[in-house]
Amino acid sequence: MGSTWAVDLANTGAVYPWQGYELIMVIVAVALWILWHIIQLREEKAEFAEDIQKYGSKEGIKKALDEHPV
Repeated sequence: MGSTWAVDLANTGAVYPWQGYELIMVIVAVALWILWHIIQLREEKAEFAEDIQKYGSKEGIKKALDEHPV
């Protein structure tokens, strides 16, 4: 017939996949998170440098305001 879930959990095996890899997965997740931040900072720095090059003077600021009116 049917089975019951009311068992002694000490005698039960793994109830989720990849048991024992939790620490490794956390380390990988943190490493990927830090890598994402590094990549994001580099891209933003390059974009900022490009904007400074493009709009760094008074004429460039006036040009930017003309392109993007408030």
